[in-house]
Amino acid sequence: MIRITRTIAIHESEIQQEFIRSSGPGGQNVNKVATAVQLRFDVRKSPSLPDDVRERLIHLAGRRVTEDGVLIIHARRFRTQDRNRQDAIDRLIELIRKACERPKIRQKTRPTLASKRHRFETKRFRGKIKQMRRPAPVSED
Repeated sequence: MIRITRTIAIHESEIQQEFIRSSGPGGQNVNKVATAVQLRFDVRKSPSLPDDVRERLIHLAGRRVTEDGVLIIHARRFRTQDRNRQDAIDRLIELIRKACERPKIRQKTRPTLASKRHRFETKRFRGKIKQMRRPAPVSED
């Protein structure tokens, strides 16, 4: 079991890991050893996630979620399978933890009377400055 929060834990059978060849540094070793990890987690069919967390996770993951609701994480930061595997799992845990946080509901507020007055005073002040920049009217004598 992979513990995400106090109430959410994911069974390891829900996660599929596939090892693929990685690009990047490593010399000849990169062409021989499959060190990169492709982690797959079926978000839509997971019994471990509550519905609200599931929807937020799909929204947070963005393009990493397929049309079928499968989250795909590529981990190729390190040169060993074990470190890349742990990196992929850590990134999955972090993403699910972010999805567990409920967004704050915005409280509508109205501007105070003092802020309205301040706004009008600054507008009036700016208008006077612009009025002073105009050329003086020509009087006919």
